[in-house]
Amino acid sequence: MADHVDRVLEQWHAERPDLDVSPMGVIGRLSRLSALVDAELRRTFARHGLDRSTFDVLATLRRSGPPYRLTPTELMRSAMVTSGAVTQRLDKLEARGLVERTPDEADGRGVRVELTGAGGELIDRVLPDHVETEHRILAALDAGERDELAATLRTLLESLGGAGS
Repeated sequence: MADHVDRVLEQWHAERPDLDVSPMGVIGRLSRLSALVDAELRRTFARHGLDRSTFDVLATLRRSGPPYRLTPTELMRSAMVTSGAVTQRLDKLEARGLVERTPDEADGRGVRVELTGAGGELIDRVLPDHVETEHRILAALDAGERDELAATLRTLLESLGGAGS
């Protein structure tokens, strides 16, 4: 079954048969898929009064384990955003009572960000809905296909230096 990207490839092949445009098949589908996945995730987060960035901070703190506390730098590395972006996210989350900044006992100049009880309850309510959305998004693939796709995407990310630590 042909899709939009196939039609684009056919057009380029007709207009520029001298070029190997096959990468457009992968990149074009990844781009279209990214937009569709982002829209699905935004809907899930919106049902809980969150956006992707606030979910990311809450989830990072929650998965860090008790006492669910990290430095802003640790959060920045995990979320791969600038310190200014982390500060803005934390300001919003703190205003909602979902995180709390406290002095770092080990470094008097630093702070620690801790998930509050309300923040922990919220992320624990959102997470099952989020995971269900991801299952629904990937429902067309069996477990082996998901594993193969994940491995292929990891290889591509590593080749571009985007796999993170």
